[in-house]
Amino acid sequence: MSAFGFRLLGEDGQARLGQVQTAHGAIQTPAFMPVGTVGTVKAMMPESVASTGAEIILGNTYHLMLRPGADRVERFGGLHRFMNWPGPILTDSGGFQVMSLAKLRTMTEEGVTFQSHLDGSSHTLTPERSMEIQRRLDSDITMSFDECTAFPASEEVAAASMRLSMRWAKRSRAAFVERTGYGIFGIVQGSVYADLRVESVEALTAIGFDGYAVGGLAVGEGQDEMFRILSMTTPLLPAERPRYLMGVGKPADIVGGVLRGIDMFDCVMPTRSGRTGQAFTRRGTVNIRNARHQDDPRPLDEACGCPACRNYSRAYLHHLARAEEVLGLMLMTWHNLHYYQDLMRDLRGAIAEGRLARYAADFAALQALGDVAAL
Repeated sequence: MSAFGFRLLGEDGQARLGQVQTAHGAIQTPAFMPVGTVGTVKAMMPESVASTGAEIILGNTYHLMLRPGADRVERFGGLHRFMNWPGPILTDSGGFQVMSLAKLRTMTEEGVTFQSHLDGSSHTLTPERSMEIQRRLDSDITMSFDECTAFPASEEVAAASMRLSMRWAKRSRAAFVERTGYGIFGIVQGSVYADLRVESVEALTAIGFDGYAVGGLAVGEGQDEMFRILSMTTPLLPAERPRYLMGVGKPADIVGGVLRGIDMFDCVMPTRSGRTGQAFTRRGTVNIRNARHQDDPRPLDEACGCPACRNYSRAYLHHLARAEEVLGLMLMTWHNLHYYQDLMRDLRGAIAEGRLARYAADFAALQALGDVAAL
C-alpha cells in the first residue's frame, strides 16, 4: 500500500496539476468529488458514478453516525465495502452541521451536542469522537473537526469561531490514528477577514496536516468575496500539500478556484440540480421542465457522452420531469455528474498544455449564452 501523499505534476499560473495517493487509489487533480452524504450519491449507483470519471466521493460523519451508525459500517468492512465504492473516500467531520443545524445543537469548548434531526435523540461530537468515527468508516481523507463560521459574522464572532476551530484542529490531529495511505486535512477558517485567514493558516501549518482545506466560503458571501479570500489564502498554504475548497460549487466557481490554486472540490449542486430538472451544459444551464423543451429533439448537450445525452431527447427528459418519473432524476443527475467530470478533465488538460487562461475565457463566453433553446 502506498503512503498518503501529493505529487505536483505541473503548473499554469497559480493553477496546479497533481495527484493525491491514498490507500484506495490515486486521485487526479484538479478533482471534483460527488457528494454521498449518507453512503450514497443520490439517484446513482456507485458503478454509474465511477463511469463519469469520478475517482473519489464524499461522505458525512454526522449523518453516518446517526444512520446506519459507524459501528455497523465498521462491521461490514468500512464504507467502501458497505456501499460498494472501491475508490477513495473523504469524510466531512460534521463541522458543517455545527452551522447548518444551529437550532439543534449546543456548543462548548469540548465539542457539540446535537439533537438528532431524525428522532430527537442526543449525540455528542468532539474532535476525538469525530476522528474515531471517520476511522471506523475507513475514510481515506479525514477532515479535522471545526465550526463552519456562519455568514455574515462580525470580525469578533469570526475570530472566536476560528480560534475555537484551531484548538479543535490541534485535538483532531492528536487523535488521528496514522495508517499507511490515510491522511488528515486541516480546515482554514476566518470568514471574509484576511487577517483571520492568515492567522488560521499559520496555526494549521504549525500543527502540520497532510492537506489543507479552505472552509467557511460559499455560505452567502458571493463569488467576488470568495475569490478575494482564495486569492490571498491559497498562496500561504504549503505547495507540497493538496488544497481543498469545501462545498464549491457552480462550474464558474470551480474554474475560478482552479485559477487560484485549488486542487479539490465538492458540492451537492450537480446532484441536487439534477433532481430538480436543472442541467449544466457547455452553453450554460438548462431547465428541462420549461415548456420550450417539450418538442425539442436535441440532447441536453451535443458534446456530452453521458447516457442521457447519447440516448434521449430533451423532449423525453422534459416528459420525465413533468411526470415526476424516477428515471428523469437519474438521467439528469448522471448528466450533471458527467458534465462536472468533463469539466475537470478539460481543466487538467488546459493546465498541462499551459492554456488555462484561454480556456477560462472561452468557458465564460460559452456559459454566458445561457439556455440555447431560448435563442
